[in-house]
Amino acid sequence: MSRKIYMAGADVGELEIQYVTDALKNGWYEDKYYYVEKLETEFAKYHGRKYALMTPNCTSAIHLLLAGLGVGSGDEVIVPECTWIATSVSTVHLGAKLVFCDIEDDSWCLDPKSVRKAITSNTKAIIAVDLFGNMANWGELENISKEFNIPLVEDAAEALGSTLNGRKAGTFGVGSVFSFHNTKTMTTGEGGMMLIDDSDLYDRCVKLRDLGRGPNTKPYFNEIVGFKFMPFNIQAALGLAQFERLDELIAIKRKHFEYYRNELKDYDLTFNAEPAGVFNGAWITGMVLGNCYNMDKHTFIKKLEELGVPIRPFFYPLSSIPAYKDDYEGNDIKNKNSYSISKRGVNLPGGANLSYNDLEFICKNIKKILDNA
Repeated sequence: MSRKIYMAGADVGELEIQYVTDALKNGWYEDKYYYVEKLETEFAKYHGRKYALMTPNCTSAIHLLLAGLGVGSGDEVIVPECTWIATSVSTVHLGAKLVFCDIEDDSWCLDPKSVRKAITSNTKAIIAVDLFGNMANWGELENISKEFNIPLVEDAAEALGSTLNGRKAGTFGVGSVFSFHNTKTMTTGEGGMMLIDDSDLYDRCVKLRDLGRGPNTKPYFNEIVGFKFMPFNIQAALGLAQFERLDELIAIKRKHFEYYRNELKDYDLTFNAEPAGVFNGAWITGMVLGNCYNMDKHTFIKKLEELGVPIRPFFYPLSSIPAYKDDYEGNDIKNKNSYSISKRGVNLPGGANLSYNDLEFICKNIKKILDNA
């Protein structure tokens, strides 16, 4: 195999070059936020949300939303065990405590039963993640949110284009966030977006995003202590072009997902969940090895890499990583699905430039390893 295969990477074309060039040439005076405001408007409209706020990355979008909800010292925030650490760090930065709950064995998303057991009088928010484009059990999670009057936040960082019963990822909970990292389906290099409907929450987040300033703030007379989470025009110009090509970009990801799933269907493997009523945007293809192979992800990854296939591990349970593990002894017993699935899970290559020959090569080597397991 002479051609290098990439784990991740974007698809950028002439429209992106056109918009970014225009922002560079003309976006410094009257139009200094033209592309930011255009992308925010179109992104909110696409999702049927009232408001959108672009941020430098998805992590800052989560931070902004939690701060807007008033999360702080003494509060608890529920998050799933298996997700990227970015879902969780803002809770710590705001002085609140993380409570890790288990994931479902089929969707790999936050398990409502585990959430119910974890709620206390200090629970200030629940964050559910649409992992790898999979859709969480939003019906039950929204019921819990209403029953206990706890704000529900949707981390849709990986789920742009996914739907549940016709409802788009990004339309659940009090607010939702997206990532435009350079590995994502739609990219601005780095970047994020927050979607909300509540006008008061929106006004608070507008001020928090720009050092305590809103559109009617007297110059240099900041109203509150905020953050510097402002996006910039060139970043948004790239994002707008990518957004206008969204169907094409999702189709690329779907091609990978469907090829892997169909080519490896005769093996004891579990892929991104796509039950009835779900369309999976499949930002990346997750794959969990069946117990019959008696092989953990590290062994599998090493064998594939030796054959020239880049691959990355399924997210580790957050309570197991050095950043948090000292505070969460016993979570491996409490959150059994998370530990079991993570131990056997990987992400398959998902670079936008993958060819059918690349996909064939990847699957051929996966079969070779599993046939000899």
